[in-house]
Amino acid sequence: MESAENKNLDLKQIKASLRSLEDRIARIESILEMSSEKAENEEEFSLFPKNILQATDTLELRIGQFWLAKAGIVVLAIGIIFLLTFPYRNLPPILPSLMGYVAVGIILFLSFIWKKTLSYLSRYLLGGGLAFLYFSTLRLHYFSVQSVITSKFLLIFLLLIVVTISLVTAIRIRSPYFAGLALSLGYITAILAGYSYAVFLLLLVFSAVSVFFKLHYQWKSLMIYSLILTYFMHFMWFINNPFLGNVLLFVSGPLANIYFILLYMLVYATGILVRTRDLPEDSFVIASTFLNCFAGFGLFLIISVTRFSGSLFFEHLLASVVFLGLSVAFWLREKSKYSTFFYAILGYAALSVAIIVHFQVPDFFIWLCWQSLLVISTALWFRSKIIVLANFFIFLVIILSYLALDKSIGLESLSFGIVALTSARIMNWQRHRLDLKTEIMRNSYLTTAFFIIPFSLYHIFPQRYVSLSWIGMAILYYVISVALKNKKYRWMALLTLLVSVIYIIIIGIARLEPVFRIISFMVLGIVLLIMSIIYAKIRLKSDSQKEE
Repeated sequence: MESAENKNLDLKQIKASLRSLEDRIARIESILEMSSEKAENEEEFSLFPKNILQATDTLELRIGQFWLAKAGIVVLAIGIIFLLTFPYRNLPPILPSLMGYVAVGIILFLSFIWKKTLSYLSRYLLGGGLAFLYFSTLRLHYFSVQSVITSKFLLIFLLLIVVTISLVTAIRIRSPYFAGLALSLGYITAILAGYSYAVFLLLLVFSAVSVFFKLHYQWKSLMIYSLILTYFMHFMWFINNPFLGNVLLFVSGPLANIYFILLYMLVYATGILVRTRDLPEDSFVIASTFLNCFAGFGLFLIISVTRFSGSLFFEHLLASVVFLGLSVAFWLREKSKYSTFFYAILGYAALSVAIIVHFQVPDFFIWLCWQSLLVISTALWFRSKIIVLANFFIFLVIILSYLALDKSIGLESLSFGIVALTSARIMNWQRHRLDLKTEIMRNSYLTTAFFIIPFSLYHIFPQRYVSLSWIGMAILYYVISVALKNKKYRWMALLTLLVSVIYIIIIGIARLEPVFRIISFMVLGIVLLIMSIIYAKIRLKSDSQKEE
């Protein structure tokens, strides 16, 4: 009996324990449900949703981890630079540099031991260490009363070793930022060199290095940065490096410096040109080409005009060949639109400068007129409507300037008419290249020729021969019309004959001598009759073709 009672008692205790556990679990679940609802309500009504709070936490961590590290390195760098450049008058001259080298050793050691655990900080320290190494070496000559190294050549050699180490480091870790630091130190070294040819050669070398980085590692921004520094440092050399405490003035030589500018331009143009053919002319190509063209040629123009005016003809003739060659290279390789345009414009501008400085006023207008043929020929080849249009307006300006400045218009003035006729013919021959829907430009050149040729003949020949020369020109137009099977030249011939009739009636009767008056009227009358017969035959032929 006792055993049975004990069993019932145990069952009751077990049931009571289970009920107690169920009650506890229920209470825990209710508490959890309330807290979850509360959390949902808080998130729903919070001014800062959960994702924003998480982003804020992430930003805080980034600022604390990375930005503070960068700021710390920069502040430390400035402090060490001030430490190195401070003039220690009562200490041995080599001591500041030794302190700098010790600091570099510590920084590089920390960079090495933190390479795996704090990789971001390790890279910052490595860059700072290389910069401190450069300034510690620079301190051997500058920023002290007594220099440790008096030889400028030895100092530049040591600085170039540091720059080389920096460049090798940039290549090993594949970092454009380290490469930018190395190039910056290299350009500082170039301007410190002082000796002109050393400056030019170093600028050329670092230009080529930046192009190498662009071609092999696609560090495009680095090449633009180097391009700007190259021309800026060359300009600093030209104004005598005022940042080094020198007097501001234009350096007078050597002449070779302007040829180095052309070499810089060639190097950067090569860096832009040599790329995969399927890559389009993107914003980088357009911006870098624009900077290279107008920064390079602007510097070339300033230096050549202000200091080497005696050899401007050869300098700009050479520049024109270089620029036009580059425009052709860009066109042949990739049918470039923008690069071809920029270099072609520079080529025409340089050639114009060469012509203007070589020939006297107003003779150079004739040469500029013939240059127009080169411009329109290449522009049609490059399919550049802008150049064709601009060339026509420049051509008109050249004509008007010539007529305004030259009081004795001679036989050379016929060049304008010949160039206008030839330009119109070239445009007709190559009109498919511009996809012209109208012939406005051709008609403009022909109209120019129609006016300028009679005007020139009027000034070239004596008054008694003017009408005869115009009649001869009209006959020539008819011959050209037949040869080319082009109606436009027939219209020019017809209008020229009408002008001749008006001239003979008004001027011939009043001013011409009797003999030349008779000859003019007889010749003009015969030509008019012959032309009338020819037009009659053309009309009959046209009517018969229509009937058929």
